[in-house]
Amino acid sequence: MNATTHPAGILGSPAPVLSVSPVVLSVPGRAVDLQVRVSAPMTGTDLPVLLLSHGQGQSNHLSSLNGYAPLADFWAAHGFVVLQPTHLSSRTLTLDPATPGAPMFWRSRAEDMRHILDQLDAIEAAVPQLLGRLDRGKVAVAGHSMGGHTASLLLGARATDPDDGTEVDLTEPRITAGVLLAAPGRGGDALTESIAEVLPFLRAMDFSKMATPTLVVAGDQDDSPHLTARGPDWHADPYVLSPGPKSLLTLFGADHGLGGIAGYDVAETTDENPERVSAVQRLTWAYLRSELYPGDPAWQAARDALASGPDPLGRIESK
Repeated sequence: MNATTHPAGILGSPAPVLSVSPVVLSVPGRAVDLQVRVSAPMTGTDLPVLLLSHGQGQSNHLSSLNGYAPLADFWAAHGFVVLQPTHLSSRTLTLDPATPGAPMFWRSRAEDMRHILDQLDAIEAAVPQLLGRLDRGKVAVAGHSMGGHTASLLLGARATDPDDGTEVDLTEPRITAGVLLAAPGRGGDALTESIAEVLPFLRAMDFSKMATPTLVVAGDQDDSPHLTARGPDWHADPYVLSPGPKSLLTLFGADHGLGGIAGYDVAETTDENPERVSAVQRLTWAYLRSELYPGDPAWQAARDALASGPDPLGRIESK
């Protein structure tokens, strides 16, 4: 994202986007090869890398490298190289339910992102238009819902392995900023009994060591009653329970889909709102821009714009 592509603090006109999939990475011991979608602007050099982890849901292909086009397209058009894996939990893979790690493959999901960073050379070889254009010193991660859980682990949150009770640290030091979108909150009595039984890895989430700068995005109508009885506040836990620096964007009227970020015209989006999606696009871009480029005014400008309207779409707090 060089200065000629995006002057400091200015969103700029969208660039044409190159999107290639699947880029297939071999990972020894993984149940299947790791498939990745690569989206990038056609122009620009020193481009930062943004890993995007998909959620789950009822649609077959949103939980794969084919989901989250409203975000991936926007971020790529504005200077990021967006890398989207198909995690083993994807409905598109239909793995044997007895596959180790099933059904959510929570540990493997985070490891997928490490494998991608380890194999950037292979990705450049598969997409020669990217050769020499990546800034490997500027890496961020974003994830929605279950993808938010994945991202939080990479950003420093700790999980407890339900099989042996050990604390699991999957922090990825190459990642220096993150965005959590409608991510799960704490475990314990915050979980419903059924979800604690089905997804035991959520029982002991610990955000106290999640020190990487992160923007947490939560909808104030995201009740998620199948997961928690705490209501929408549960999705703010990664902000409330972690050390700074952090920011929390609360979107007014937003459900779990945050207006429709998982895909264009997705039927299961209960709060479809193109204006809200546009706000998520712009605010997440601005946050990551300023975190990866200290001193860049994009985040402050976006905050000011959100607060200046007569009918704001949300509010931001920071610590």
